[in-house]
Amino acid sequence: MRVRQLSMSVWTFTLLAFWAPPAWAGDRGSLIVRVNPAETYIYADGEPVIESKGHYITLPEGEHKIGLYNYGYKPESRSVSITAGKTTVIDVSMQAIPGVASGPWGCLTIEGPRGAAVLLNGKDPEGFFVGHVDEFNNEWIWHQELLVPPGKHEVTIAAPLHDSWTTSVEVQADQRVVIEAYKGVVKTVNWSRGQQLKEVPPFHTGIASAWVAVEKVTGAFSASQGQIHCGESARLTWSSSGASKTELNDMAVTAAGDQTVQPKQSTTYKFIAVGPGGTYTSDATVNVDSAIVASLSVSPSEVSSSGTGTNPPNSATLTWSASNADSVNLDPLGSVGTNGQREIPIVPAKASVGPDGKTITYTLHASNACGGSETRTAALHVKGGVMEGSADESSLKTKLSFSSIYFPTDLPSVKDPQGGVVPSQERRMEEIVSNLKQFLTLHPDVNLILEGHADERGSAEYNQALSQRRAERVENYLAAQGIPAGRMEVRAYGKAKNLTKKQVEELTAGNPSVSAEERQRVKRHMVVFYWANNRRVDVRLSTGVASQPLFPYDSKDLNVLVGGNDPGAKQTASLK
Repeated sequence: MRVRQLSMSVWTFTLLAFWAPPAWAGDRGSLIVRVNPAETYIYADGEPVIESKGHYITLPEGEHKIGLYNYGYKPESRSVSITAGKTTVIDVSMQAIPGVASGPWGCLTIEGPRGAAVLLNGKDPEGFFVGHVDEFNNEWIWHQELLVPPGKHEVTIAAPLHDSWTTSVEVQADQRVVIEAYKGVVKTVNWSRGQQLKEVPPFHTGIASAWVAVEKVTGAFSASQGQIHCGESARLTWSSSGASKTELNDMAVTAAGDQTVQPKQSTTYKFIAVGPGGTYTSDATVNVDSAIVASLSVSPSEVSSSGTGTNPPNSATLTWSASNADSVNLDPLGSVGTNGQREIPIVPAKASVGPDGKTITYTLHASNACGGSETRTAALHVKGGVMEGSADESSLKTKLSFSSIYFPTDLPSVKDPQGGVVPSQERRMEEIVSNLKQFLTLHPDVNLILEGHADERGSAEYNQALSQRRAERVENYLAAQGIPAGRMEVRAYGKAKNLTKKQVEELTAGNPSVSAEERQRVKRHMVVFYWANNRRVDVRLSTGVASQPLFPYDSKDLNVLVGGNDPGAKQTASLK
């Protein structure tokens, strides 16, 4: 669009040179792009070519990608197939982006190779193309101007058959900067016309005149909370205008949006919006408080262990809290919630009659996923003496000589993992819980080992899984009654460690709860009772105390445990 004083013959020759298909095409073909607006610029296979108005393009035979760009319009792309010696025509209507651009303005006048593309603040034509030098090279009678927001801009000239060239310019409001491509800034002069321009269309052409008004890049970015506790979330919100590329912490995002974040440590988020009209950047920091506020106390801190069978020893209450924590362990109790209370039964510190005394230390360890940790301790002093008739450690060990837990055939099942505990065996587990809680007070480091067994019928794999479910069923019951899960270990033996029939006979003979008549019935139906004796969970303490495999022949639920309605009746091999 440069105004030139050319003779008619020269002007005519120039037009013919562009419009006439080349006679020397060889393996090349021609492309005509009919597009509105006609000033739309053409890129072929990622390289700048020329504005579409009045021009043929010659391309090698084959497939090509054509990019069409005009500031103020959405970019378009087309795939075309070129045939040697033939002309291909494509019709495109560019879609205008609604709106106007607002000042203040500065102006760029650009001199350079004819048909060279002009890009502002970026080198990707899809986001940063603003026009070509023929649109911005005259400021005399007719105005051909590139209107830009005041500030620093990076100008790139991409010319066919030339290397691209880039320079930085500082543009002030109401000033015009003249740039000569491949040389630099020629001059800066006052530009009074800028004071007359307020809101203008982003693209305008007239008779020998044109302007492109580049929209200033603006934005907003914020975090809903600047301070959070570990595990909490914050919401990032952003918006931008005039940008062709937007990023949040170096990741591409939409021009406007929001995102929920849950950082594990204090994090600064950076939003960047870049376009031909400049760059908008903003930071938002979300500080993460990883500190844990913890407390642990025992009340009273000193108790007497004296007591008799009718007057049991005193108890104490352990109280704890750990805010901003997601994992809390309280030794020797094991894993606990972030706050709670636990009553501690007190037993004498020594087995003999006379004065005694000991200190029990409880330690709370709290942590969170953000690296925070805290430790608190509390001590309980047990004083006093063992009185005649008191429940000393020796009698407690006698009580801990408990019996194993027995299950009916095939229980618990996969569908009912909590089934299989008959009333008589639940009472046995209640006794274990009561005595074990007292024992753990004296020996907080003791572990409980639960060993599951199954009878000989069925595959090894089936019985292994069945014995595992039995041991876990007992573990779940004891944990629900307050035995720390961290103090229990489950082992499953399937049918690998079954009692022999001879061992069952010996155990039955030595069982004081079995009458002579019952022993005869067991002998008559040894197979059934042999199976029943092996469907059990043995309970063993790490100190060496172990449960006795004494089958409950005198229980009211005997029929259920042996697998039939009448243990004296004929039993079939299908019973488990």
